[in-house]
Amino acid sequence: MSDRVVLAFSGGLDTSVAIGWIKEQTGAEVIAMAVDVGQGGEDMDVIRERALACGAVESEVADAREEFANEYCLPALKADALYMDRYPVVSALSRPVIVKHLVAAAHKHNANIVAHGCTGKGNDQVRFEVGIRNLAPNLRCIAPVRDLALTRDKAIDFAEREGLPIDVTSKSPYSIDQNVWGRAVETGFLEDIWNGPTEEIYSYTKNPAEPRDADEVIITFDKGQPVKIDGQDVSMLQAIEIMNQRAGAQGVGRLDLVEDRLVGIKSREVYESPGPVALITAHMELVNVTVERELRRFSRGVSQRWTELTYDGLWFSPLHKALSGFLDDVNASVSGDIRMTLHGGKAVVTGRRSDASLYDYGLATYDSGDTFDQSLAQGFIELWGLPSRLAYARDNRIHG
Repeated sequence: MSDRVVLAFSGGLDTSVAIGWIKEQTGAEVIAMAVDVGQGGEDMDVIRERALACGAVESEVADAREEFANEYCLPALKADALYMDRYPVVSALSRPVIVKHLVAAAHKHNANIVAHGCTGKGNDQVRFEVGIRNLAPNLRCIAPVRDLALTRDKAIDFAEREGLPIDVTSKSPYSIDQNVWGRAVETGFLEDIWNGPTEEIYSYTKNPAEPRDADEVIITFDKGQPVKIDGQDVSMLQAIEIMNQRAGAQGVGRLDLVEDRLVGIKSREVYESPGPVALITAHMELVNVTVERELRRFSRGVSQRWTELTYDGLWFSPLHKALSGFLDDVNASVSGDIRMTLHGGKAVVTGRRSDASLYDYGLATYDSGDTFDQSLAQGFIELWGLPSRLAYARDNRIHG
């Protein structure tokens, strides 16, 4: 029996050509699998038909938008996941859900190989292949660009020779990856890190320097999940989409970052993530209000490690699962309302209220009604500083 390959299919030039290229190079039949994670663009049915026209023996599309929002974006929000303290792991977050659908398609169609369109320089090859081998150790992985020498010029020549239904002339100078959680732009003139990004590269956000009225929004959370916006019930997907539109209209969520790739090189990326940046900002502040100090301090380190594991392609690892459980516990009390002003590229918290709040007005106020016993402070200071005072005196005694 000949090999069967499930190909992660986007509908662009490279994956369209990869269908015939894989068959020509390996003799395998190709099943195309496209996964909708809110990337927009062409209709998924059009993409499915294109795969068949390019030679796929089967072509499937999966609407994974709700799944992606609930099972991947929501945990990222609960973790306040910002790689290198800035990037909301836009691309990394979508890879595990795509992997699940690729593996399911391989089992359905009795395929023994899964293929993806990644190069040998990026993070995604690791995310795809580690994830696939975690879920299905029996599957092999190939990458036509990396393993079968499918270069750009060869792809164009192949498409023209075979008469594939794909426009080979409309090539953006940038490499773009997007989903409902955000948009990533790289390559082209951005590879010179002295060059500033120009306005035409942005799609999810408006120019924050343009004059416009501010937008005030109230986000209601229940156990870390946004459940209402301005009093209207929303699903997780709707919360992201609404905040993408409203925060994006104010230029919120633009990031220009030189980041540390998993493969060891530094890469310049420009991101747009308006909804997630606004939601994470709101969530962080509600955590400050509702989570006890020591738990909050410890959870910051957990969040960082959770984010690194996600970025590094270890979503299905035991540690990632365990940390996710911890973060669910942290978010058990993160319920309440956050009021924000969106304007000039910033999302600024202006109000907080929560039945689970640990903020006590009587303890915090300096006015009448103060319930804090200040007479206790002197003794606390003496005991708090005692270990370091003894150590400092010891060092002076020994070393002069």
